[in-house]
Amino acid sequence: MAVLAKVRAAKRAAMRAGEAGTRTEYIAFGLAGETYAVPIGQLAEILRPPPITEVPRAPRAVIGVVSVRGRLVTVVDLRVRIRLPPASMDRRSRILLVDNGVEHVGFLVDDVQQVWRLAPEEIEASNVLGGDQAAHVAGIGRPAGFEGNVLILLDLRPLAESA
Repeated sequence: MAVLAKVRAAKRAAMRAGEAGTRTEYIAFGLAGETYAVPIGQLAEILRPPPITEVPRAPRAVIGVVSVRGRLVTVVDLRVRIRLPPASMDRRSRILLVDNGVEHVGFLVDDVQQVWRLAPEEIEASNVLGGDQAAHVAGIGRPAGFEGNVLILLDLRPLAESA
């Protein structure tokens, strides 16, 4: 009987491992009351906002620069960048650090919520939103057990390249 239980447990573990291979991990965060998510692989780091030095005559979306372990990082208000009202930093605000190949860019978000592991059938292409979508909108996620309506999936690479 114990051998049968071990075999069943091993089969269940193998099934879970197989499912895990087909899922993509996304980090969910809030912006203006909505829930967005990006693939974890796009992020170099998540930071609490250190003191930010303003940059004169910078574009409206650029909040300023910070030093992260000796590297100068441009901090962009993700809300402004995707045409939402500007953010006000509080204790829940975070900076999502992205490496665009040339430099690190930080995107200020309202809060970081959790990691979602989405299967391909839980992801819809951005064309379900209708019309032409911006390059940074990757699709819609509808994870099982999510009380919100949807996760708006973003690709931060186009935003980081143009920052």
